Amino acid sequence: MTGELPVLYSFRRCPYAIRARMTLCYSGVQVELREVVLRDMPRELLACSPKATVPVLLLPDGTVLEESRDIMEWALAQHDPDHWRPQPGSPAAAAARDLIAANDLGFKPQLDRYKYAERYPQHPRAWYRSQGECFLDELEQRLTHHDWLLGDHISLADIAIFPFIRQFALVDRAWFDASPRLNLRHWLDGLLQARLFTAVMYKYPPWRSGDPAALFP
Repeated sequence: MTGELPVLYSFRRCPYAIRARMTLCYSGVQVELREVVLRDMPRELLACSPKATVPVLLLPDGTVLEESRDIMEWALAQHDPDHWRPQPGSPAAAAARDLIAANDLGFKPQLDRYKYAERYPQHPRAWYRSQGECFLDELEQRLTHHDWLLGDHISLADIAIFPFIRQFALVDRAWFDASPRLNLRHWLDGLLQARLFTAVMYKYPPWRSGDPAALFP
């Protein structure tokens, strides 16, 4: 590395990148942001992470974090002023782990089929949507008595899952807004309007080798 700041390779609209950027912004950890074009990955990214996905965080000591969950955990370990991360070993920590796993391993594939239904002609788009609704119902139930997924204050789970629910809603926003999941819609709208989200969605120009550093946040 040429500098002392971590380097974040990212793509603004990727839900994994959004949750990593939101956590870095919240924690106040400054990084050098390198916004990439997915169809033209820079060789510097491929050199440190051959799997060619984003986000990737390259730390000053050469450590490479290739998963958004790892980037989020690293950022919160640096600074977590509002206690997003539940106490290790607590029921809340177990609930967060299980809920994020259900999102990443179960809901995300269903979201992809719903969003890109033309690539999966075995079923109509509405069928793929119905598969994802089971997870939406679980979140709705969690939000019935609390403002956030794990209780009365925002947590890592909310930020980890929010970008994927946003993407699901955007496939057919009229349908989503007409659905009976009032609590989930309120939760999503609150996060969409949050300054933290709008700040990380600023459109940076694509990074090219030799470009000056863009500092984030």
